[in-house]
Amino acid sequence: MTSNNSQPVLEDVSVIVAGQGGDGSLTVVTMLADLFRNSGLNVYTERDVLSRIRGGHAAATMRAFTGERYCIGSHIDILVALDQEAVEKNAHQLNPNSIVIFDDSGGPLPSGLLPEGTKLYAAPFNRIAMRTMRRELYKNSIAFGIVGRLLGLEDEAMRRTFTKRFQRRGQIILDYNLEALELGLHLADEMGIKAGEGIYRIEHTDPEEHLLIMGNESIAFGFMVAGGRFFTGYPITPSTEVLETLQKWLPRCGGVARQTEDELAGINMAIGAALTGVRTMTATSGPGFSLMQEGIGHAGSAEVPLVIVDCQRSGPSTGMPTKPEQSDLNIMVFGGHGDYPRIVLTPGHPDDCFYLAVDATNLADKYQCPVFIAMDQALSQNIATVKPFKLDEVTVEPGKRLNEEEVAKLDTYKRYEFTEDGVSSFTVPGTPGGMSLVTGNEHDEFGLVSTDPANRIKMMDKRFRKIEEAKKELPKGRHFGDPDAPIGFIGIGMMYGVILEAMEELEEQGFNTQYLQPRTIWPMLDDVLEFIDRCDRVYVVDLNAQGQLAHLLMHQGADSNKIISILRYDGLPYRPGYLVNQILEQEEKLINGKKKEAKAQ
Repeated sequence: MTSNNSQPVLEDVSVIVAGQGGDGSLTVVTMLADLFRNSGLNVYTERDVLSRIRGGHAAATMRAFTGERYCIGSHIDILVALDQEAVEKNAHQLNPNSIVIFDDSGGPLPSGLLPEGTKLYAAPFNRIAMRTMRRELYKNSIAFGIVGRLLGLEDEAMRRTFTKRFQRRGQIILDYNLEALELGLHLADEMGIKAGEGIYRIEHTDPEEHLLIMGNESIAFGFMVAGGRFFTGYPITPSTEVLETLQKWLPRCGGVARQTEDELAGINMAIGAALTGVRTMTATSGPGFSLMQEGIGHAGSAEVPLVIVDCQRSGPSTGMPTKPEQSDLNIMVFGGHGDYPRIVLTPGHPDDCFYLAVDATNLADKYQCPVFIAMDQALSQNIATVKPFKLDEVTVEPGKRLNEEEVAKLDTYKRYEFTEDGVSSFTVPGTPGGMSLVTGNEHDEFGLVSTDPANRIKMMDKRFRKIEEAKKELPKGRHFGDPDAPIGFIGIGMMYGVILEAMEELEEQGFNTQYLQPRTIWPMLDDVLEFIDRCDRVYVVDLNAQGQLAHLLMHQGADSNKIISILRYDGLPYRPGYLVNQILEQEEKLINGKKKEAKAQ
């Protein structure tokens, strides 16, 4: 392979592969991500699909970069369009220096669709696949050869990646895909894109070890490492990967991962497992979360340790199952009838998902209450490189569990004993002398149903004392930027990477900003309110229509005069440039408002 040192070193590139559902866009992006990870670069991927198995526009995006990024950027450098619709739907993301690789099997691309200056490479991938292998299925592998050459990837590295990807599907499938790759490399030669002569030069380093993982997988592994041994759930987009990961790995740790017939069975089976003393988790999304509310309330009343992962998607009702949103915050914090203690944690990237899953599992066991992990579709399913998890720093913190000898020393075992910190000791069923009743009815210290007013007050206060105690160790937010900056940002989930990159763009335009990524939104911790107090104004970035996070902050005492709510609820993920434009519009309004006030005086 030859190399041209005049080529720019690849430091940040974004590629989108788009076509119809079933065309293999995600397969191409996943293999590209693996290649770049092996070359020592970091990657972040994103999927944009419809709620169907095949058909309809589908796209997948990959960003490869040096340093750290946790979002797709504002512009796309290379578009691989497997049909004309792919160009029509994604041309707005291109810039004048972008490259388009277009499948012209259906005819040439109409003029006027691409920005001026865009470079177009066209070839009939579909026709070639049908003529050579009798199936259009392999057109994505043909296109891979061209985009791989453009990106400076080595031919042999591409062949190894194809072998790794397809060999488990049998020799025939592998051979066809390798043949399609060779056809793509041959097309690249004909287009003048020779090996080692792409638009970028990759400086191969001894790559630091990185995982390529999505948030849902990180949640699953964090739960296992924290001693979680029982998972139950019903497959629902975008939470299904939590179930799939634990079905694969949890039995190897002596645990059980069970797919139930629906979410009602899932939550109640989880409660039953937790009552045996095993650390338990379930995962779902909006519609399933709604079905679980009565069961979650039961866990709150009966003080059952339980972790619930809500991978939020666009609602209400069925909504848009494959689109990101953060519109379940209200139901996580206030959902269900009656009052019961709960904790809501909010990770911001796949690495954070692992460690907060560990925290959630420990907290549930320690404070015997439901602990929610608030995800969103992007955080759940987008894949990113992360450093290997620091397993030696993980601790499993047991709750107040009594064994047979400890129970024998008691005069009487009271499952719901009134204690100073609100946390009562519990036993595993079958422990001699440690039997108790568990009920969703209000109860006394022994678990016996009680409607006595004095007992009711004491029992409610006892349950909520646990949360006051938990506040001392709940995960605090992460701060970024100048602590004296007048402009602040608050955002959770996928907003983490978007806000950090938007801050860089705003800094170039003269704005001094800072950002707090809350990792606990309920109970609200002092660090969040203190952050708001020291800023002149705070942009709270919500991926929902009502500004649920902003309203929650104001509900907890944040100065409403400082809060500026930024919303998006069209089903599309935020981009740094989109957020920057929203901020610039708001800043302009503030400046114009001050000018009007000055004139009025």
